[in-house]
Amino acid sequence: MRTSQLLRGLFIAAELVLLAAVGVAAAFLSTPGEWHPAALVAILAVLALVGESFTVELRDGALTASTVAIVLAMALLGPTPAAVCGVLAMALNAVKRRRPAVIWLNNIASFAAVPFVGGLLLQRVGADLHVLHSGQPGKSAVLGLIVLTVFALTLVANFLLVGVNEWVEGGRSLSGQLPEFVPLLPGELAAGALATILVFAYEGAGLPMLIAAVALLSIFQRLTVALLRSEARAEHLQARSRQLVGLQLGVLRTLVRVLGMRDETTGRHAAAVASYATALAYDLGCDEDERDVVRAAGLLHEIGKFTWPDRVLHAKEVDAEDMAIVRNHPQEGAILVGALDGYGPVADAILYHHERMDGRGYPAGLIGQEIPLTSRILAICSTYDTLTARETYRAKMTTEEALEELKVGARNGQFDPELVDTFVALIEREGTAFADEADFERELEFERRVREMADPPTAPKTAHEALPGARGSGASI
Repeated sequence: MRTSQLLRGLFIAAELVLLAAVGVAAAFLSTPGEWHPAALVAILAVLALVGESFTVELRDGALTASTVAIVLAMALLGPTPAAVCGVLAMALNAVKRRRPAVIWLNNIASFAAVPFVGGLLLQRVGADLHVLHSGQPGKSAVLGLIVLTVFALTLVANFLLVGVNEWVEGGRSLSGQLPEFVPLLPGELAAGALATILVFAYEGAGLPMLIAAVALLSIFQRLTVALLRSEARAEHLQARSRQLVGLQLGVLRTLVRVLGMRDETTGRHAAAVASYATALAYDLGCDEDERDVVRAAGLLHEIGKFTWPDRVLHAKEVDAEDMAIVRNHPQEGAILVGALDGYGPVADAILYHHERMDGRGYPAGLIGQEIPLTSRILAICSTYDTLTARETYRAKMTTEEALEELKVGARNGQFDPELVDTFVALIEREGTAFADEADFERELEFERRVREMADPPTAPKTAHEALPGARGSGASI
């Protein structure tokens, strides 16, 4: 503890000595020429003083007018005015933000010493190379390069001074502070580049050009603030949209989970049907939107059973008086799913997945191609999984028996014959293993669905987009 207190006291003393040394050096080295023209001195002093009001937020960091003013003072006036601008900027900052005395001292010492040394270096190098106030394009380019180089050195020096203070006060190593320093670089470098451009403008056109540039910076800052506020509102609305979509889809997911607690077959069956249906849709050449619809419909096609009483849900044979309840579940499911924005096609697929090609299905008695393709796909995949499922109350069929049953159904007007042929070829090629490990949550991909439903599309989807794997199992909603 004593060593820490001693080190802290020594560092504060060193900062006071540094500040005093800058004051003494400024008194001895300052010349009247540094303070002319007076209008330029006044503009840069005011800009340094109120620089935080002219801060332009960037994607990374911020471009502050105070930094621009300090760099301009280093290049156009001299070391002492640059140090004064630095002190003005930090003094007002410390008062407004109510900085502790230790941080206030460190900031004042840093922003007095670093600009002073930078201005001194620019003055000496510029004079030796005869590039200061030459007005010649070639020499102005050299001056710009010198300004940027010196500015980069001052950035490093400032980081070291502030970093050492953090090390002394909080025990944080310089390397540990780097991640906080790096995000500030884009804004600082932008300020240095802008200051260099303004040096060129002043060298070529004088004070009026600099005044015009400051006015443009002010306008740009106001426009940037308005843009950032607009983006913040848009992000807030997008976040609210995601919450709403997440709530709606979350309700459906919860209903399926609750249904699964009442009937353990529900979740596995839904996931398997979604997997079969997506693969069949891919083999049929459906575009990505249709595959998305059929996958979602497969996951949610039995959600209407949530309204069934236990006597119907667990019945081995449904009584005649309960058949109306059974036949009504497509409508109940479609109502639940259709309440979710953008899920109208999914609701339609669920509504008609018990229709028959011969018109003897329900609820609407549609015939042939009147039945949506997604519903015809769903009917085949749901029936096949029910016939082959281990947990069904019926005797489990082998794959060959179930496929034959689908062919009989196609001949009798229940299923679309062309779709059945394609499904049979799919199962014979792939086997049933690809749906054995199907999982409801994995197939649902809840977070990504919410994100895609809530966020505006950036580009139209491409039909028949190639997918990895023979079945297109990479397709998802």
